[in-house]
Amino acid sequence: MPQTSSLTPLSPRLHHPPSQLDADLAQWLAAHADDLNRNDAVSEEVVPRLARAGLFAIGVPTAQGGAGGDVRDATQAISDVAEHSLAAAFAFWGQRSFIEYLLQSPNRALAERRLPALLAGEHAGASGLSNAMKFLGGIESLQVTAQAHADGWRLHGKLPWVTNLSRAGFVTAAAVATTAERPPMVVAFDSALPGVERSDDLDLIALRGSNTAAIALKNVAIDAADVLHEDARRYLPQVRPAFLSLQCGMSIGLSRASLHEALALSEARRGALGDTIRALQHDLQATVEQLLDGVADGRFQAQAAPLFRLRIRLAEIALQAVGLELQAKGGSAYLMPHKNDFLRRWTEAAFVPVVTPSLTQLQAELQRHDAAHA
Repeated sequence: MPQTSSLTPLSPRLHHPPSQLDADLAQWLAAHADDLNRNDAVSEEVVPRLARAGLFAIGVPTAQGGAGGDVRDATQAISDVAEHSLAAAFAFWGQRSFIEYLLQSPNRALAERRLPALLAGEHAGASGLSNAMKFLGGIESLQVTAQAHADGWRLHGKLPWVTNLSRAGFVTAAAVATTAERPPMVVAFDSALPGVERSDDLDLIALRGSNTAAIALKNVAIDAADVLHEDARRYLPQVRPAFLSLQCGMSIGLSRASLHEALALSEARRGALGDTIRALQHDLQATVEQLLDGVADGRFQAQAAPLFRLRIRLAEIALQAVGLELQAKGGSAYLMPHKNDFLRRWTEAAFVPVVTPSLTQLQAELQRHDAAHA
């Protein structure tokens, strides 16, 4: 007789919601996932295609040109894209994170000026706050400084790793150190400004179609109207739950794709992994519910540690999921057919533990938190 799982049936809330991708986009992502992972041949097509499918409008209030919902819906949309391509999902995360920064900024004029082109995919948006999130956790100092000048600021410094830097033009957020009398700020700057220099794409082992590069800022003049928030220490904890939730969408989608493939292979071959795969699927969906519930009720703004633990767990699940796919696939995983989605997912998964904040950084932050509350 077939074995039955001892797992408690999933509640309706835990089931994977329907994909928010239209058929044309899903087909394009599937056809170009390998290219997006290995090279930049179609990198400039990602943002316009995601925009045409309406994905950047998800979770944006209708009054601001969006489709309604909240950041949970945007997290789900990123996970849908990540099931097909982590490189495309990474670019999506950059664009949608910047949109979220505008939505949560008190500078409404800046949001009104920037949102239409970002939602339409006519301009790329980049997070640029990885260094800032490390700064918030006491891991490193800010790498960009701002000096008061006329009616604005002059920016100097470097952002060593920023994603979604379209060569056609981009706008980036950055946390900047000011003077001893003022707190650090969060600002936005455009690639068209004199002194903004984009490097060549970083020489990544995967996700090479994500337009990931470094930015050097050399005496870049911005207006006071380009300030997202005048106090980074207040603003960053406010946006961090959205920053990490949207980022977790990448792990969620990758895990779902690998576990789906692993289960199909195991069942087709009457393998012994079925219960293990289903248990991890159950763990994944329960963890996702905890993440989305915490984002919805606002607890993560005051309590970052539970959010960090969920981010770590989702990364661990992604690594376990591709490991199970490898076991289910067996020796054929080491063959090089014309198209090998497993090989792509394997290299995609290698990125999940190191994207800022990395698992090492999060674990160090949790150790400090636990020691302080012992």
